[in-house]
Amino acid sequence: MSKVIKILGTGCPKCQSMTGVVKDVISDNNIDASIEKVEDIMEIMKFNVMTTPALVIDDTVTIKGRVPSKEEVLELLN
Repeated sequence: MSKVIKILGTGCPKCQSMTGVVKDVISDNNIDASIEKVEDIMEIMKFNVMTTPALVIDDTVTIKGRVPSKEEVLELLN
């Protein structure tokens, strides 16, 4: 089943880094997932996130306010 990943952030360098890490993990491990970038502040607030970037996997906020390691992202996706 395909995972739905959302990266919440306004496009800051940390948000871009998180996007890169997540894309790398998905392609390196052949994970079936879609990535959606959420930059609208009102949409971000719906997740009750005050610090970006944030990583949402299947509508669950897993990480907020920092860029995760590739290993951490892989663990969350498995």
